[in-house]
Amino acid sequence: MNTTAESIPVPHESQTRSNSAAAKAILIGGSLAGLFDITYAMLRWGWQIPRVVAGGLLGPGALRSESLAVWCLGLILHFSITNIDAAIYYSVSRKLEFLKQHAVICGMFFGIAMYLVMNLIVVPLSALHSTRDFSMAALREGLIVHMVLGVIIALSIKRFSR
Repeated sequence: MNTTAESIPVPHESQTRSNSAAAKAILIGGSLAGLFDITYAMLRWGWQIPRVVAGGLLGPGALRSESLAVWCLGLILHFSITNIDAAIYYSVSRKLEFLKQHAVICGMFFGIAMYLVMNLIVVPLSALHSTRDFSMAALREGLIVHMVLGVIIALSIKRFSR
C-alpha cells in the first residue's frame, strides 16, 4: 500500500473551526439545559432524581440504592440526553435556517417535542416501565419546563454555531 503525505486529506482551517463551533454550541446548549432541568427537578422533587434517571436503565432497584455510582450514572445519563437533544437541534438547524432565525418560538416547539418523546416513548420503554396518568397541572408544568429547555438549546445553537 503506497500512501504519501500528499494523498492524505487534511481538513481546511474553516472546516475545523466549523466543527469546533458545532461542538461548542451543542455542549453549551445541552449542558445549560441539563443543568437547568436537573436543578429544577431536584429542588422540586428531591435529590434522589438522578437515581430515578438511572432507574430507567437499571430498573427499580436503582430507586432503593444509596450508591453514589448510581446517582452519578443518573447525572451522566441526564446530561447525555440533553446533549443529544442539542445535537439534534443543531443538525436540523443546518438544513432549516428558520430554526436559528426564530430561535425562541422554534425552541419552545422543540421543547414540546422533547417532552412528548420523553414521556410517550422513552419513559414507557425504560426499565421502570412507567405509564402513569398525568394531571393537568403536571402536564402544564412538564410542558413549560421543557419549553424553557428547548429555548435554552435553540438560543445556544443560534449564538455559538455561527
